[in-house]
Amino acid sequence: MSEESVMGNKIKSLYKTCCKSEWNPMLTGVIVAFLSILIMAWWRPWGAVGAIRNWGDWIVYGLNIIIGAEDGLLGLYDEAPKSAFISSGSVIGIGFIAGAFISACLGKDFAFRIPPYREMLKAVIAGILMGIGATFAGGCNVGGMYSAIGNLSASGFTMWIGLVAGVLLGLKLLYLEMEHISWGDGGSGTINIPEIVQNILAAVAIAAVVWGAYTYAGNEDSDYIASLGGIIMIACGLGYTMQRGRWCMVQGFREPHMTGDCTLAKSVALSILLLAIGGAVLKYSVPIAHGGDPVLHPANYVRGTFGWGSIVGGFIFGLGAMLAGGCGTGTLWRVGEGQVKLIMVVPFFAIANSLMTKWFQNFGPDEINLEKAGKLGSYMYLPDVMGYGGSLLLIAFIMMVWYLVVTWNEDTNKLIVPM
Repeated sequence: MSEESVMGNKIKSLYKTCCKSEWNPMLTGVIVAFLSILIMAWWRPWGAVGAIRNWGDWIVYGLNIIIGAEDGLLGLYDEAPKSAFISSGSVIGIGFIAGAFISACLGKDFAFRIPPYREMLKAVIAGILMGIGATFAGGCNVGGMYSAIGNLSASGFTMWIGLVAGVLLGLKLLYLEMEHISWGDGGSGTINIPEIVQNILAAVAIAAVVWGAYTYAGNEDSDYIASLGGIIMIACGLGYTMQRGRWCMVQGFREPHMTGDCTLAKSVALSILLLAIGGAVLKYSVPIAHGGDPVLHPANYVRGTFGWGSIVGGFIFGLGAMLAGGCGTGTLWRVGEGQVKLIMVVPFFAIANSLMTKWFQNFGPDEINLEKAGKLGSYMYLPDVMGYGGSLLLIAFIMMVWYLVVTWNEDTNKLIVPM
């Protein structure tokens, strides 16, 4: 075999590994943690709800204009939201979906998958529940749980409790649906996209992301806008990674109780631990003693929902995620591969979260902010209670216990929810 043939085979093998094969879940979890730390070091932690809420603000604001409401809906939307191309949360969402779309097209996974009628109805209900739950908890499974724990916020653990309970109820309802409901099974179908078209779309998307990053970075008038260049590139990497690894956190909570498989559960546990270590390094305050500041302010992603707010929010969100078939990020990367059910989830998620957030920020006649007023729980930054070492030991202990429980269950099936 000639040297050219050997090199050609190596290139094909590399393309298959990077762009077509499903990535190992543990490796995917490590890459997600690395990119999450990278985006924190660049500027800020990431989440899915910031994007979805901004889009919801624009949807409702647009409806106000259409119906001619003078003071805005409920008096809350009288000013235009921040541009979807300037809001950092929205830019993360755009980059994330673009990365998932690129991955799907390069892997020849992109197609418009139309769900049965019943799944369309569930998409509407799921989106509303996820939007409401994310408001109570201060974020979705990423901002409210994954990034919260990674940023050493105690509220991440209480949302975790709610998420597991919501997922278990959702699993039980799924079993009841399978047993008793036959309506709405029709209407499904798939619109396939030719491979050559997917290649072209991938190239266009890559060029658009790179152009966007350079355009943001070249802005000399605003450091904020310039920083979005790195944000969109890292977010694109996250979307690519999660789609290629089919990495969905709600699946990590569901599968141990549905099939006994703990692969994704172990991956999520490892990813959280790595993120927490990175978060501690970025937030540790020693540099202050040397005349500088921590890379990331300790208050970042510490929400005042440690208590009933994150538990109830996690429960509602987990139930909605089960009906949707994907968590906050799982929804977005599935949008990127053309799943119509999840495309339907997004606007209802967005509107529900936008309305609930506005309501919670201007509650009652005194227009109080429920979170800042301590009505949803408390702000608890773990290092303030037990130091950085103690915080990391606590997180490592909880992740180890979860690892042991799910692996024990994989062998014994003791925690599987019966049909």
